[in-house]
Amino acid sequence: MEHIKLLAIKFFVTLAFLYIVLGAGYDMAFGNVFLITMVVSLLSYVVGDMIILPRTNNTIATISDFVLAFVIIYFMSDALTVGGDLFTASLISSVGLAVFEYMFHKYVRSELEEDTGANEVDTNVAQLRTEASEELTPYPEDDE
Repeated sequence: MEHIKLLAIKFFVTLAFLYIVLGAGYDMAFGNVFLITMVVSLLSYVVGDMIILPRTNNTIATISDFVLAFVIIYFMSDALTVGGDLFTASLISSVGLAVFEYMFHKYVRSELEEDTGANEVDTNVAQLRTEASEELTPYPEDDE
């Protein structure tokens, strides 16, 4: 249920931002913006938030989401529309989404952290001790 909530938040914020940039700024149809949003949201959630973010840090995951969003928006805009300045539209959209992703990754980490309550016992705690002493006679004495 947590993943559905996170994916819905990501989808609606991405849709709103892309509609402002691509729809209002570059006169792209709402259907095209909706399709691009679906692909960007789903792929960046799976790749960026579920695969890259747990294995690396927030900065690396944000950079990978920026590159992924730029490539998807650029090529899908090229396939779905005719003409226009696709590079600038893709760049502005990707930068805005990267800013959102940076904050969203912090929220994802806090939501998906496992609850370590007081009921759990940590069985991996090794209580090792060392003994330090001096030998009474560390070396045998020579009787010469």
